[in-house]
Amino acid sequence: MLFKSTLATAAVLAVSACASDMRMPAMMYSQASLPDAVKVPAGNKVAMETVGVGQITYECRAKANMAGQFEWAFVGPDARLLDRSGKQVGKYYGPPATWEALDGSKFTATQLAVASGGDGNIPLQLVKANLVMGMGAMSGVTYTQRVATRGGVAPAMACGAPNLGARQIVQYQADYIFYKAS
Repeated sequence: MLFKSTLATAAVLAVSACASDMRMPAMMYSQASLPDAVKVPAGNKVAMETVGVGQITYECRAKANMAGQFEWAFVGPDARLLDRSGKQVGKYYGPPATWEALDGSKFTATQLAVASGGDGNIPLQLVKANLVMGMGAMSGVTYTQRVATRGGVAPAMACGAPNLGARQIVQYQADYIFYKAS
């Protein structure tokens, strides 16, 4: 009886070990809950999902065609692109806005649309890739979405003549979802 019980326990443990080793298929990113403006057109599929962690620089500038008025103007991003396990796979910087994989492949893009990212967060964004340079992870990228944004909005401090040209850096995080033609 002891032998049967030990054998049964061993079988259960073996099955449990195998089950814990089995990997569930990776869930593919769904854009179903996004505003239509930032959805990628049909005929494209997710090629890579990353999390951008970094900072955005703003500069206090005079508003165009508005004498005596000032604003914090977007200067550019500087972020590390991490895969879903937290390993760095690339970087995002600008201007111009450039996404670059660690293998050296990179592209710039043209903004097509934005949608609210919620209070205190930079907007969601859809961009269309321009010419991709180099062979690698970024080869063939057609579109990129910026979603799940946190932080990154212009500074709340005053911007005016006394601090014209001053720069402020704010922290942000966002998911960057890269698509290729299917």
